[in-house]
Amino acid sequence: MEQINIGISDKDREAIAQGLARLLADSYTLYLQTHNFHWNVTGPQFRTLHLMFEEQYTELATAVDDIAERIRSLGMRAPGTYKEFSQLTSVEERDDVTDSREMVQLLVKGHETVVRTCRAVLPIAQEAADEASADVLIGRMALHEKTAWMLRALLED
Repeated sequence: MEQINIGISDKDREAIAQGLARLLADSYTLYLQTHNFHWNVTGPQFRTLHLMFEEQYTELATAVDDIAERIRSLGMRAPGTYKEFSQLTSVEERDDVTDSREMVQLLVKGHETVVRTCRAVLPIAQEAADEASADVLIGRMALHEKTAWMLRALLED
């Protein structure tokens, strides 16, 4: 591949891409969890949650593509296997969840985890003057904060 000359050093591009790889793993893990809950939710809020989870996993499917493409734009390989994602993610995975309230609680935690990942990577991108990656991170942060808020609202009595 030709040398990349986009005004960001190789070292900075690698550090940003590593952070984005963690964001990609968190986002993909949250996508899988949300899709799982969409399939398996039951109870009085079934329709509301089923549709809400579908909206959320559809948005996440687009997001993982955007994040992976940003990593590639920096000239780095984007992780793309379950093995890689499981090693990189900070999102808690559980396969024994059947209660809809617990599903919502886990999704709140997952979205908040993604926000924290974004916050950890953002200063690296900003210090390298990588506005494109910073824009991705800020956008993801805002969306996940809003989604966590909406999910938390479902938990109020």
